[in-house]
Amino acid sequence: MQKKLTILVDEKVYRGLRTVVGPRRISRFIEDLVRPHVLAGDLESGYRAMAADEKREAAAKEWAEGTLGDVADETR
Repeated sequence: MQKKLTILVDEKVYRGLRTVVGPRRISRFIEDLVRPHVLAGDLESGYRAMAADEKREAAAKEWAEGTLGDVADETR
């Protein structure tokens, strides 16, 4: 079920939303931005989706392994 919400934004922000996102997509855009901050369950499903992305995981692993050498060279 959807609920109607009235919010106030600066006119320039509104024009930017209409230009960048599109006039019929603003609600979805805002909901997608807000959802992870207010629904904890979605955060978990988001992490699952990221973990399932093999290309992203490979890039993350490569980045993490690349930083290990930096830490090993630091003076204590």
